[in-house]
Amino acid sequence: MDLVNISTSQTLGRSINTSLATGLCVLIIMVASIYFQIESIIEFSLPMLFGVITGCYSSICVAGNLWAYWEKRKEPIWSGGSVLNNLTIVLAYICGTVFSAIAGKIGIQVATIANIKTAEAAQKGGLKPSFLSAFRGGAVMGMAVVGSSLLGVTLVMMITGDSVALLGFSFGASSLALFAKAGGGIFTKTADISADLVGKVELGIPEDDPRNPAVIADNVGDNVGDVAGMGADLFDSNVASTVSALVMAIALSKKIGVDYAAMVFCYASLGLLSSIIGVMAARMGKKGDPTMALNMSTYLTTGIFAVLTAAATVVFQFDWRIWGATAVGLFVGVIIGITSDYFTNDNKKPVRNVAKASESGPAFTILSGISYGFLSVLPAMVGIGISAMISYNLCASIAPEDPTAGMFGISMAAVGMLSIVGMIISNDAYGPIADNARGLVEMGDLGDEALEITDSLDSAGNTVKAVTKGFAIAAAGLTIISLLGAFMSEVNDSAGTIVLTGFDIINPKVFFGMLVGASVPAIFSAMLMLGVDRNAQRMVSEIHRQFREIKGLKEGKPGVVPEYDKCIDIATNGALKELIPAGLVSILVTIVVGFVGGVESVGGYLAGNIISGLLLALFMSNSGGLWDNAKKYIEAGGNGGKGSEAHKAAVVGDTVGDPFKDTAGPSINTQITVVSLVASLMSSLFLAFSLF
Repeated sequence: MDLVNISTSQTLGRSINTSLATGLCVLIIMVASIYFQIESIIEFSLPMLFGVITGCYSSICVAGNLWAYWEKRKEPIWSGGSVLNNLTIVLAYICGTVFSAIAGKIGIQVATIANIKTAEAAQKGGLKPSFLSAFRGGAVMGMAVVGSSLLGVTLVMMITGDSVALLGFSFGASSLALFAKAGGGIFTKTADISADLVGKVELGIPEDDPRNPAVIADNVGDNVGDVAGMGADLFDSNVASTVSALVMAIALSKKIGVDYAAMVFCYASLGLLSSIIGVMAARMGKKGDPTMALNMSTYLTTGIFAVLTAAATVVFQFDWRIWGATAVGLFVGVIIGITSDYFTNDNKKPVRNVAKASESGPAFTILSGISYGFLSVLPAMVGIGISAMISYNLCASIAPEDPTAGMFGISMAAVGMLSIVGMIISNDAYGPIADNARGLVEMGDLGDEALEITDSLDSAGNTVKAVTKGFAIAAAGLTIISLLGAFMSEVNDSAGTIVLTGFDIINPKVFFGMLVGASVPAIFSAMLMLGVDRNAQRMVSEIHRQFREIKGLKEGKPGVVPEYDKCIDIATNGALKELIPAGLVSILVTIVVGFVGGVESVGGYLAGNIISGLLLALFMSNSGGLWDNAKKYIEAGGNGGKGSEAHKAAVVGDTVGDPFKDTAGPSINTQITVVSLVASLMSSLFLAFSLF
C-alpha cells in the first residue's frame, strides 16, 4: 500500500474516533450549560464552538475518506489510529478551552470587585491607592492566565508525554480565544458605540450618565471583552508559543540527545516568577504618572527575567544560543511596546496632532488617525522580522543539517517575548478596571476630584492597552512562523519522505494560496465590524425607544430608571449571533484552499495570512488607541475641551476606532493561529486529495 493511502486510512480512523469522543463531550457541555442556565458569553459560546469546529473537521474528514475507501477499496475505515490516543487528544483540546475559560472567569469576578475598590479609593485615598487597587486587580488576571497555561501544558506533558496532545491543548486554547475575543469584542463595542453616539453626540450627557440605557451594558462589556476576551487571547498566545517550542524541543532532543524541553519549562517558570516580582514592586512615582508606573513595571520585569534566565543558563549549563534567541524576542517585544506607546500616548505628538486636526471636523480626525496608524506598523513589522532572522541563525548552528533547530530558535524568541505575559495582562486588565471605576464614580456622584483621578487612571489604561496588544500581536507573529514549520513537519511525516522544504512564490499553487491567505484577515475583520455595526444599530434604536417612551428619563426625574436589561440582551444575543460566521469562514477557506491546491497552496496561504494579518492587526490596534486617547486628551481640556466641535469630531473618531482596537484588531492574531493549527491537523488530507 502506498504512503498516501496509508495516511488516508489512518486519518479516517482518527477522524471517526475524534468525532465520537468530541460529540459526546459537546453533548455533555450543552446539557450542563442548559441545566445551570449559563448566560456568560464566554461560557455559552463554548458548546457552540465545539459543535462548529468538530462538525466542519469531522464531516470533511469522514466524507473525503469514505469516498477514498469506496474508490480504492483499501483497508477498513476503522483501522487507522488508536482510540485511546485520539481520546487523549480530544481531552487535551477540551482542557485547553476549560483552562482558558477558568482563567477568564476568575479575571471577571476579581475585576468586578476591583472596580468598586478603585472607585472607593479614588474618593477616600487619592491617586496612589486607587492606582494600586486597579493594578493589583488586573494582576490577578495576569497571574491566573500564566499559572493556568503553564499548569495545563505541564500536566498534558506529564500525563501523555506526547507532543501531538500538546498541539490539541493549544488548539483548544486558540479555538476558545478566537470566539471569546471576537464575541467579547462585539459585545463591548456594541454597547460602547451606542452609549457614546446617543449619549455624548446626540444628547450631550456625560459618558457614564445613569440615564443612558446602554451604560450598564458598556461597563459589563469592558469586563467581557477586555478582561476575559483579552485574557483568552494572551492565554492562547502563551500556550501556542510554549507548545511550539516544546514540540520542536522534543524533536531536537531525539536527534541530538539534549533535553531542550527542560529549558523551555525553566524559562517559562522564570517568566512567571519575574512577573510576580514586577507586580509586587509596582509603585506610583513622585510625579504621580500612572502610565510611567505601568511602563516601569514592565521594564523592571523584563530586566529581572533576563537576569534570572542568564543565571539559570549558567547553573543548569543550558545552551547560550537558545538564551540569546529568547533575549532577542524579549527585547524586541519591549521595543515594539515603546513604539506603540509613542503612537498612542496622549503626551506624544501623534495623539495631540489628531486632537488638533479634530478642530477642523471628523473627516480630518479619521484621516490623520488612519495615517498615523499605518506609520505605526513599520517598526513592529521590522522588529518581528529582525527577531525571526537573528533567533533562527543563532540556533540553526545547533543542528546545521536540520531546519528544526532554526525554527526552534524562532519559537524560543516568541517564548521570550511572552515571558513577561503575566505583567502584560496585569497592565491590560488594569485598563477596564480603571474605566469601570470611572463609571461608578460618575454614576454614584462621588465628586469631581474622584472623577479627575479615575480619568487619569483611565487614560493610562488606554495607552498601556495599545502597548499590550502590540506585545500580543508581535508574539503571535513569531509563534505562527514556527507553526508554519510545524505544518511542513506534519506534511513530511504524513508522506514518509521530504515533500516540502520551503515555498516558492513563483509556483502558481503557492501564489494562489498566498493571495487567498492575504485576503482572509481583511474579510474576517470586515465581518466582525459589520457585526458590531448591525448590533449597535439595534441598540441605538432601543435607546431611542426608551428615551421616547419612558417619561422623565431624559430629564432625569427621581425614580425613573432605564430598562438596562434590554440593552444587555441586545449586546449578548447579537454577539452570539455575529461571532460564529467570521470564525467559520476562516476555517472553511483554509480547508477549501487545501483541497484545491494541496499542501503547497496551504503553505502560501499561511504565509499570506501571517503577513496581511500582522499588518492589519497592528494598524487597527494602534489607530484605535490613538483615536481613543485623542478624545480623552480633548476631554481633559485640550483643543477646546468637552462639548467643543473638536470633542464631537474626536467622539466620531473614537467610535470608528472602537471596533478597530477592541474587536477586529486583537482577534486577527488568534485567527491566524487557529487556521495554522487547522492546516497542521488536516495536512495528511490535503496531501492525499487536491484538485491541482
